Amino acid sequence: MAAWAGGLVGLRATDAGVAAGIALLAVLLVASLRAPGARPTRTAAVLVAAAVLVSAWARAEQTGTGPVPELAGERATVDVVLQVTSDPRPLAGAYGEQVVVRGTVRHVAGRGGAWQVRSPVVVLGGPGWRPVRLGSTVRTRGRLLPGDGDASALLRPTGAGPALVEGPDAWWRGAAAVRAGLRTAVATRPEDQRVLVPSLVVGDDAGLDPGLAADFRTTGLTHLLAVSGTNLTLMVGFLLLAGRWLGVRGRGRYVVGVLGIVGFVLLARTEPSVVRAAAMGSIALLAFTSNGRDRGIRTLGAAVVALLLWDPRLAVSVGFALSVLATAGILLLAPQWRDAARRWLPRGVAEAVAVPAAAQLACTPVVAAISGEVSLVAVLANLLVAPAVAPATVLGLVGGVCAVGWPALGQLVALPAGWAAGWIIAVARWGAALPTPAVDWGTGPWALAGLTVLCGLLAVAAPRVLRRPVATTLLCVAGLAVVVIRPPSPGWPASGWVLAACDVGQGDALAVRVAPGAAIVVDAGPEPAAVDRCLSRLGVEEVPLLVLTHFHADHVGGLDGVLGGRAVGEVRVSPLADPADGAREVLGRLARDGLVPGHGPGDGAPVRVGEATVQQLWPPADGAGPAAPGGANDASLVLLVEVRGVRALLTGDVEPGAQGRLARLLPPGLTVDVLKVPHHGSPHQDERLLASLRPRVALVPVGADNTYGHPAPAVVALLEGVGARVLRTDTSGDVLVLERDGVLHTAARR
Repeated sequence: MAAWAGGLVGLRATDAGVAAGIALLAVLLVASLRAPGARPTRTAAVLVAAAVLVSAWARAEQTGTGPVPELAGERATVDVVLQVTSDPRPLAGAYGEQVVVRGTVRHVAGRGGAWQVRSPVVVLGGPGWRPVRLGSTVRTRGRLLPGDGDASALLRPTGAGPALVEGPDAWWRGAAAVRAGLRTAVATRPEDQRVLVPSLVVGDDAGLDPGLAADFRTTGLTHLLAVSGTNLTLMVGFLLLAGRWLGVRGRGRYVVGVLGIVGFVLLARTEPSVVRAAAMGSIALLAFTSNGRDRGIRTLGAAVVALLLWDPRLAVSVGFALSVLATAGILLLAPQWRDAARRWLPRGVAEAVAVPAAAQLACTPVVAAISGEVSLVAVLANLLVAPAVAPATVLGLVGGVCAVGWPALGQLVALPAGWAAGWIIAVARWGAALPTPAVDWGTGPWALAGLTVLCGLLAVAAPRVLRRPVATTLLCVAGLAVVVIRPPSPGWPASGWVLAACDVGQGDALAVRVAPGAAIVVDAGPEPAAVDRCLSRLGVEEVPLLVLTHFHADHVGGLDGVLGGRAVGEVRVSPLADPADGAREVLGRLARDGLVPGHGPGDGAPVRVGEATVQQLWPPADGAGPAAPGGANDASLVLLVEVRGVRALLTGDVEPGAQGRLARLLPPGLTVDVLKVPHHGSPHQDERLLASLRPRVALVPVGADNTYGHPAPAVVALLEGVGARVLRTDTSGDVLVLERDGVLHTAARR
């Protein structure tokens, strides 16, 4: 804890704050040494806090000073020699594919000077950067821009691609061959299995379906998609077992273990998250030895200190916090829970239940702080997939190694790994489809403090309950009933609702009620689970019209949540298939359900859908497409909807250029009761259009703590200035617009 506190101060404080912290620690150290009966632990804590604080400050100084950040501040064009430290990661952008690569600049020349440096940068290049291999050294020319986080600068290359100076070392080439072999070994399996097996083995989740990833989050299985201590425990455990079969004894087992850890780090890449996972996995292995609990706790403390000294930025890493908490839960809570349950359960069953339950309970407050919800199926889901994780991981790795030299043998060995991955996928989808897989939980300080206290009480009470088979069984049955039977939301939805803005995070998902149990759905948000829960709370079982305004992930990523378990009639989409990857995924998903989308409802004339009238206002029905600068955003379908006398303008993400042209197409003097504010309240708006509409209610679907500054205070002030009541989903949750006896009302779920 002292090391963690030192890291937080060193990363967050100014230079003056760091100096004050060091001075305070020095005073505490002197006082500790001079105090009668001084305790070594107290002295050590002060020394450790000071060491990590200084390390964090020095790392920040190294990143933020020197030629590279200075040239970035001037936005200089430079020539650099760069060592690649990450695999290229393609990104779909509005203007074509971009590739993100991390690297360390070794030499930089620009503005009349040249320097030998060691500065971390992030490269945002074009498709020519996709073939670049981890560990290689390249030369390129580009513009340096100010960096963020642990990067000294952002490099935007100006050429088609980098020139190779030196290839990767032998160990990187070997690791790349095994990773390629792993994909070859599962090449014949179904698509989801082809992606999940490499993810289980080395954390390589490239190409994972966003809907499946959301299901893993909902069911508490996300740790399987990233590099975790579980991966290392299984791999090194398998190597130790194989070594024992081959006669390796004594200290030779330590050699095998160390080689396994090094090989794991090379395969999964030497990033901080991988090194952290390797450390936690090693501690988990130690916990299985004699006196493992006490040794594991001491080693966990030492590992936290060592990792924070190595990279103080881990002090603000959510993944690091979750790893430490999960490992601590397994070491401190699981043995007591297992021993309590062993009074009436076999040891293996008791341990299989205790380990995931302890890890999940320890992580619950942090997970709730991130997601705003508490999973109710996480323990059950982890218990169900536990038998499949080991074969999927181990056989996937062995198959990948075999496939390097003999692809057919590798595919045969990896066949059971694909079956095991299929079971894990089935559990994730089943769990996420349950009526109540998770409950919403606030992210405020009081809500999280209450949850932390509740988790502490559960940790203390669990052994007493687990000793009693009847009480344990009754609680399990009650918990299963809560998950399987959808509880009613008292008073929700409020009677007379006609339009709902769902709280789906940083994204759009709207529902227009057109009949009992039926609604037009406009956009699906970024994740299936969130939009599915919102529509279920509203009682929407039928979607006669689904409109996807454009193909950005924050509007279409939750498509599975709308389609799953609901009857869907017509589908309308943006006429511009941009970004191409998003459009391809959406059209493919619709095709699997036999849905053929059109481009906007009708030809611009009003269409009747149940109790609602829907008219497409943009893009123009005459086929005049949006101007290029706005790309996909300006190709958003803009709808004018009227239901039970309430008129609403739903605007997607149209930008000022399209808004200005849209204003010229609107009926003269048009006003609306409800405005869905374009692009989550972005500051880029045509203020004349927004003011002229004079909405009574302005809905802003927006994610809490988003990094875009949405909604812009100036936009909110403008809307309030023309008499609109501005309702945001990040502060109000789901928002309803109600019509009662000709009077407009609103209701918020929070």
